[in-house]
Amino acid sequence: MATRKAAGTAKNLSDSQPKYLGIKLYAGEKANPGSIIVRQRGSKILAGKNVKTGKDYTLYAVSAGKVAYTSKRKKNVDGTNSTKKVANVV
Repeated sequence: MATRKAAGTAKNLSDSQPKYLGIKLYAGEKANPGSIIVRQRGSKILAGKNVKTGKDYTLYAVSAGKVAYTSKRKKNVDGTNSTKKVANVV
């Protein structure tokens, strides 16, 4: 009789590293030039005044000011409308 039960390889033990996505500066908070406002996958939040988009869709401030979020209606390719959030630094 075996002293240890035969076991297969575990397939669900590995996990990916955290990416730390999300909003970094909320509305009303002070933003300095170059400070990251939002880290995101895809353009869920659009860049507004004094905000630029990085190559990985990260939104960062171009000038100093306070962060403000507004909404914008966009027309889709199929003719329907959708509302997107816009990050601004004023």
